[in-house]
Amino acid sequence: MYRSRRAMALAMALIALCPTLPRAESATPASIAEWQQAEDMATLVASLEAWLDAHTVWPRRDAAPRVRLVTAWEAAARQGATASFQRGRLRGLYDPDRSEILLVQPWNPRRAEDVAVLLHELSHHRQAPQHWYCPAAQELPAYRLQEMWLLAQGLSLDVNWVAVVLDAGCTPRDIHPE
Repeated sequence: MYRSRRAMALAMALIALCPTLPRAESATPASIAEWQQAEDMATLVASLEAWLDAHTVWPRRDAAPRVRLVTAWEAAARQGATASFQRGRLRGLYDPDRSEILLVQPWNPRRAEDVAVLLHELSHHRQAPQHWYCPAAQELPAYRLQEMWLLAQGLSLDVNWVAVVLDAGCTPRDIHPE
């Protein structure tokens, strides 16, 4: 029980100490509906990039990432060092070496929850040129943006915030006391 209370206290402290992280209260309804009008992936990405322009400090990259739909097996094989301690079905990932977003099938451009995964990965595309102590450090701000976007859709994000915050700390997990 002590560990979970300690982990929760750490998570709350880290969130409180990060005032620059995007918060869920600010969303612009005018830009939200654009994603629903997108007729192809390029238009959908452009719509989400416009939303990110208004809600994050990371600038849009010169070149858009390549976006591919893949099987869960292919995504898991490519996950490698970006693996998180988050549990659950892998829904998408960003490969910074290839500037490529992999969306795990089934993925539907008309489902807000699926589009939010694309938005999350587009956040990583913007984060890629920055320095991060470990790949997991990028997750907390990306999940905050995803949460903000989903709340604007009237939906919530089901994520283990404690795991995200602990991952973002870049602390080795295989620690054994002497």
